[in-house]
Amino acid sequence: MNLEPKINFAVTPLLRIAYEEHGPASGDPIILLHGFPYDPRAFDEIAPALAQRGYRVIVPYLRGYGPTRFNNPAILRSGQQAALAQDLLDLMETLSIPQAALCGYDWGGRAACIVAALWPERVRCLVTGDGYNLQDIARSTQPLAPETEHRLWYQYYFHTARGVEGLTRNRRELCELLWRLWSPTWTRGAELYPLSAASFDNPDFVDVVIHSYRHRFMYAPGDPTLEWMEEKLAAQPAISVPSISLCGADDGVGPAPEHDQDVEHFTGFYERRVLAGVGHNIPQEAPEATLKALLDLLEG
Repeated sequence: MNLEPKINFAVTPLLRIAYEEHGPASGDPIILLHGFPYDPRAFDEIAPALAQRGYRVIVPYLRGYGPTRFNNPAILRSGQQAALAQDLLDLMETLSIPQAALCGYDWGGRAACIVAALWPERVRCLVTGDGYNLQDIARSTQPLAPETEHRLWYQYYFHTARGVEGLTRNRRELCELLWRLWSPTWTRGAELYPLSAASFDNPDFVDVVIHSYRHRFMYAPGDPTLEWMEEKLAAQPAISVPSISLCGADDGVGPAPEHDQDVEHFTGFYERRVLAGVGHNIPQEAPEATLKALLDLLEG
């Protein structure tokens, strides 16, 4: 069996999605989804281990990252939550995957959670970084606790023209700073960051990132063709598929609260695991815990 990853491309209605593939094509599919500002390198210690167990492992580059490209210059470079979920659905359709196990965090976790909530028949099980990742956009303009607002400084920065220029000029330095701030106790960030940084040179990276952080605060309109999905997400639908939430105890952007605030959003099997000494980049910082969560759901 060839366990080396292959970079393939799936042409969907909007994108030419680059994805790395591990394991046999006949294996039960697992899709691993990275976040911002990360890329498939987050799963380098997880994907091969799953492939060795006979799973077909798909690790896509999200829109705006790495070799993934839009099919047409006229397509809105949207980073809204519905666009990420639609990309995941389109990828599954193009690869003829009727159902898959999903594992994602940050942006990738949002896509996985949305598909699990709205299309549960497509999801065998779910490992989600930081629980219920659907945005409650209608309440996004309400001020949060000052410490939380402080941690979200980068989002407010991206609401400004200065932030757009800053991300354009300094994307590698800015993203490296976020890695350090969000994973303050992780010792391998400086070593591993250069392996992911090139993915942020994608020509659509800035536009997608800026739109993502503006749309979620209602400062930018979304893709009109996805408004139907955003309306469904506004109802904060429950997730019924078997799910495990992994939360970093040292997460610098969203530290795990003592009380699980997401449990009410899960109606099927659900377990929350808080990982000591782990920050925001959960699969790369805690590959063994991430792998165990997936296998507990798949084989436990």
